[in-house]
Amino acid sequence: MGRETYDKGLEIRKSVLGREFVENAIASADDFNSAMQDLTTEYCWGYVWGRDALPMKTRSMLNLAMIAALNRPHELKMHVKGALRNGVSRDEIREIFLQVAIYAGVPAGVDSFRIGKEGIAEYDAEQG
Repeated sequence: MGRETYDKGLEIRKSVLGREFVENAIASADDFNSAMQDLTTEYCWGYVWGRDALPMKTRSMLNLAMIAALNRPHELKMHVKGALRNGVSRDEIREIFLQVAIYAGVPAGVDSFRIGKEGIAEYDAEQG
């Protein structure tokens, strides 16, 4: 891929997850995990999120469902805030988590609602 894909990914990553969060993640990377930061930025955010076939809102909704089903709480909270930035409503987030509860199990749904509530509160606090 290359620098162009990385730069595109960095721009998208910052717009979804927040500039401060992304800049901190990259600045705090070390010899052990800097390759993962590069991989995430270039392939995840540049190559996949940077494609035009799905709107950002749809990508965020898909991410919420998949991350909730995989029980990845840290990533879920971060992506709840990103989904709100991408125009996903609180009502839509609730419906996504209800769907997760049915198809991935009630414990996954319960955790998703708890983590989602925390993410929404953090997002609201960041917005002032």
